[in-house]
Amino acid sequence: MNITPKITPIYQTSVFKFDDLDAVQQYFDEPGSRYLYSRNGNPNSDELAEAVNRWEGGAGAVATGSGMAAIFAALLTYCQAGDHVLCAADIYGGSAALLNGELARLGIGASYVPFEELYALGPYVRPTTKLLLCETMSNPLLRVVDLRRAAAACRQHGLKLVVDNTFSTPVLTKPLAHGADLALHSVTKYLAGHSDVTAGAVVARTPDDADRLRQIGTVFGLTLSPMESWLSVRGLKTLRLRVAAHCDNALAVAEFLAGHPAVQAVYYPGLPAHPQHALAAAQGQGLFGGMLSFRLPDDAAAVNRFMRRSARFPFAPSLAGVDSSCSHPLHTSHRALTDAQRAELGITVGLVRLSVGIEPVAELLADLAQALG
Repeated sequence: MNITPKITPIYQTSVFKFDDLDAVQQYFDEPGSRYLYSRNGNPNSDELAEAVNRWEGGAGAVATGSGMAAIFAALLTYCQAGDHVLCAADIYGGSAALLNGELARLGIGASYVPFEELYALGPYVRPTTKLLLCETMSNPLLRVVDLRRAAAACRQHGLKLVVDNTFSTPVLTKPLAHGADLALHSVTKYLAGHSDVTAGAVVARTPDDADRLRQIGTVFGLTLSPMESWLSVRGLKTLRLRVAAHCDNALAVAEFLAGHPAVQAVYYPGLPAHPQHALAAAQGQGLFGGMLSFRLPDDAAAVNRFMRRSARFPFAPSLAGVDSSCSHPLHTSHRALTDAQRAELGITVGLVRLSVGIEPVAELLADLAQALG
């Protein structure tokens, strides 16, 4: 009986069988011809990697066990002990923790570049500098990096550009098309989209970098499990529809918050007052993402009051699921930053980050109105 499934089955196996020595030799002589061991490759993780690669327009990709594993793999693609990396000061706290702690312990140094100086890297570049790491839209203040200018600045100094595209998604922006060398994602967030997966992915612009990524993933054991891969591929199939709904709702929420007397500031690139609004519109094809932050008074009681009253934005320290949530960068995502880094960025007690879901927007606005009341 010939069975041809429409959906790829879950290959929930750690190892694959061979008939004889000739079959094993074929595996090594003809890469990609068959599977050996799921750490080296699995039909489900390969399907996810190829799906993200198509979205980003790359030359190859690797799926990893988390977004942090994706960042780690991306940095090790270009760096070894004695090297130095530049990182945008506006960066996810986990990325800073990796740079400041574990990579420093391995002999890889890091310097942080203020947002305003990302296109003039000269004062920060050392002979050992290998790359610049930045985010398309920064977490949590939603600053938008001009990727073409950043890529040009990197080329001027012989550096690679590594872009975390998690907030933007390839629906809005494809960093490789703007000159980046690697684009990475926490697949946990928008790509999978349903808050039921922990995964990552890195996409390379060149075949050589793609091969290096796969080697790092295999040797360091960063490979994603079959089940998580299958769930992520399923989520990706609705990415375009979900992101459009996220963007529509987030713009409405941002406009509402911008006019509310209890709110001191709103950070969302879709608002005309945002400093990078025009850039975000051009680079994001008229869409501005589903993430925003807003500022309440620097009073923990005021923040707690909002969190306890809100029913549609529960306090959950992640983002990008179909259900809305709120988070507190000072206490969660950016806890690993130094006090000086947080102060420089304006990450204070009153800063609240919203992940706007795809629920009926009227319900979200009503909930915010009563929670802020």
